[in-house]
Amino acid sequence: MELSSIKDAFDRVAKKQKLSSSKSQEVVDQVGREIEQALATIQSPHDPSILDQKSILTELKSKLNAIGALQQLEGSHKEWNQSLSKYQKLLEKLFNPDISKAYRNVDFDTHIINQIIASHFYRQGLSDLGDSIINEAGEPEATALRSQFLEMHKIIEAMRGRNIQPALSWVTANQERLAKIGSNLELKIHTLQFVDVLQTGTRADALKYARTYLSPFASINKDEFQKLMGCLLYAGRLANSPYSELISSTHWEMTTEELARQFCTLMGQSYESPLSMAVAAGVAGLPTLLKLANVMAAKKQEWQEMKQLPVPVDLGKEFQFHSIFVCPVSRDQGSDENPPMLLPCSHVLCKQSIAKLSKNSTRTFKCPYCPAEATVAHCRQLYF
Repeated sequence: MELSSIKDAFDRVAKKQKLSSSKSQEVVDQVGREIEQALATIQSPHDPSILDQKSILTELKSKLNAIGALQQLEGSHKEWNQSLSKYQKLLEKLFNPDISKAYRNVDFDTHIINQIIASHFYRQGLSDLGDSIINEAGEPEATALRSQFLEMHKIIEAMRGRNIQPALSWVTANQERLAKIGSNLELKIHTLQFVDVLQTGTRADALKYARTYLSPFASINKDEFQKLMGCLLYAGRLANSPYSELISSTHWEMTTEELARQFCTLMGQSYESPLSMAVAAGVAGLPTLLKLANVMAAKKQEWQEMKQLPVPVDLGKEFQFHSIFVCPVSRDQGSDENPPMLLPCSHVLCKQSIAKLSKNSTRTFKCPYCPAEATVAHCRQLYF
């Protein structure tokens, strides 16, 4: 789907529209001037006779006929309409209006779907919408995440207002859990406040803040601590120092985002909304699926009954959350019916390949990649 060609076509339509509008306005203004001039002549103080008025109107009619306002308006609008029609055809060609062909009947768990939708709104801070979904769907258990997401958004809003206290309170309350995931969020939050004190306060204020809040991190984050202590030499003039990058608002944005990520991690939730990711992945894969549906329809085959798509759908790395196993023997992609199996020698083959090697019996077979031997009973299924 070439979005650039759509943009170029849109720009051409917009240009035609501007030209048509400008030309139409010129014609209307020209007609208006001729009429105003004729009226001014008729309404002049010397009181023209009826014969003079008729000659004025006859002359006005001749001038208006010479202008050909209707023909000019029709011509400019015709050119614009032709360009608009071409643009519409291009959209119909590139954007298939019937996307239902790419739909497959899947037995979704409605409870999970309702919870995902409600959680999406809670995640965005839209608690009222989330509550409405819960009430309409009758899913009271989905409100379990409501209070936690509400707390997260209050902390984020405070950080955006350069207020670190709610964030520090949360970090202190979850200090042990954050330490287990290797978080240095507390240091980053205090660094933001320290830099702010350096800019707005005195060197003594900044030194007092460092002794109180930054000194506990001196032994663990030695390089960062030394860098911050060097900033004390430039109190009040940090913008003109070797550490000027510390005053960038980007640090506040990055720390706020990291806080949100770690908040979600402790909740056992992904940072990105599952609903947003599913929709984005669907949009990215839709052109391939529509093309496949058209090809399969032409061959009179029902692609919706296929257990595996015959073509890859490249969604990009941002949509890859689990590794994909491809059997080194058969080159088949792992699936629920043909899962990866771990041999005692630690090599991995798909279940069907192991069945062929063992000839569907209990006899031993040799690993294709090492001298080790094994039986089907010795192989363990891997989950992915």
